[in-house]
Amino acid sequence: MPEHPEEHIGDRLKTVRKRRGLNQRELSRASGVSLSLISKLEQGQVERTRAETAHKLARALRVPTSHLLKGDAPAADADTDAQWAAVRDALNTPPDDLTEEPTTAGVAAALDDAEEPFGEVHLADLAAMLPPLLRDADALDGADRQTRAVKVRALQLAGWLLTQTHQYPAASDALSRALSAATDRLDATATVNTMCWLALRQGKFNESRELATRWADDIEPRWSRATPDELSGWGWMLLRVSGAAVRDNRPDEARHALRLARSAAVAIGREDVAGVDRLRTFGPATVTQHMVEHATIGRRPDKVLTLAATLPVTSLTASNQGRHQLNVADAHARLREHGDAVRVLRDLSRTRPEWLAQQRYARDIVDRVVGRRRTLTPEMREVADAVRLPL
Repeated sequence: MPEHPEEHIGDRLKTVRKRRGLNQRELSRASGVSLSLISKLEQGQVERTRAETAHKLARALRVPTSHLLKGDAPAADADTDAQWAAVRDALNTPPDDLTEEPTTAGVAAALDDAEEPFGEVHLADLAAMLPPLLRDADALDGADRQTRAVKVRALQLAGWLLTQTHQYPAASDALSRALSAATDRLDATATVNTMCWLALRQGKFNESRELATRWADDIEPRWSRATPDELSGWGWMLLRVSGAAVRDNRPDEARHALRLARSAAVAIGREDVAGVDRLRTFGPATVTQHMVEHATIGRRPDKVLTLAATLPVTSLTASNQGRHQLNVADAHARLREHGDAVRVLRDLSRTRPEWLAQQRYARDIVDRVVGRRRTLTPEMREVADAVRLPL
């Protein structure tokens, strides 16, 4: 949180720009951000901007991106907030008196049933399944390892989904409770992985990087006897370090962490599902997908498409597949290959419509595509509706 609550990105931008001896026009030329947007940010007419824009400005000003953003992330829209209200209530409200006491085995089976809609990112189904599942998990009686593991797994799933749908305070609460109840280091690391992603989505790059670095140092395995699960947990912490660092204008640190993550993936040799759920999938394909992400942030669309051609996409989790496809669409859009960008987005709208509708990144891509056209094709209008691009 900023030291002065009233301060926003425009105030911070203006202060740094003046310290660097630049006027607004010079900053616009150096960053590639329009003079109009810089002016509106500094005047407070626009109070938030995309992480990509903040990254461009920060790179031109030679400061970490987090210095400008400091967690300026918008929350869920009203429709999403209403759809997930029952999930938030289930997290915040003690379970009612139940006519039939839940069992650890029964809740574990319900979590297994949730794996399929999770794997396909069917958010509406999960929003309906989670409230009773969370209440049953909360009502479980017992402190044995198996019962605690089931409770942690339910909270991890809720925290991931709430992060995915931009409900950050509720996600933070679920993940904090999961971390407190963790039965071992692998469970705890899986929770911290999502906590780092949550901080990343909020623009808290420094917080995400420091948390991931601390955990990577604490859990670094002994290579001579490391298990795939241990390498996976360590590898994910390194991916979180690199992801936060590359967004925060720390390229050397990002490359170093990504190199170490790749070594862990090579040691595993395949995409490995550590523990009990798909949230922990890690291996060479996951690392390559993050290399694509780095190339996207570095505005290297040519490299994005070259790397994408080597990536076995079906090895990734559904959400990572979707993110990867957005990076490919972004690369095509930057190369002004608008037809290819729209083709990728149409494919996503058919296979993962609910997930796509939650992606502000997708709206940014479509906005750039349609903004460059005098008239829109039927396919462009279709994807504009699919990503909920405002009229």
